[in-house]
Amino acid sequence: MKASEQAMTELRSIRDTIDNLDAVLVGVLAERFKATQRVGELKALNDLPAGDPEREKLQIERLRRLASEAQLDPEFAEKILNFIISEVIQRHERIAEEHRADEQRADER
Repeated sequence: MKASEQAMTELRSIRDTIDNLDAVLVGVLAERFKATQRVGELKALNDLPAGDPEREKLQIERLRRLASEAQLDPEFAEKILNFIISEVIQRHERIAEEHRADEQRADER
């Protein structure tokens, strides 16, 4: 069975929308990671821990609520946020390690 020209046109249109949304997602993630980079630097300068379990818990609860309101599976949204949080914590730990190494080099001078 051959797809109609109309179906193929609609499919291309929907895929164009998906491509545009993917570009928006990448842009939003980039902005989010720029903000978390600043948080990591602030934490490193003030000797604060990379993770904040209470904040993470509140963020997950908030995202699940937002997902539910947007008719998105809250479990799916939580998985995505947990992945992002994990990446952020790893980056914060690297920032803290770099900060400690910089301080140690400065002390050795």
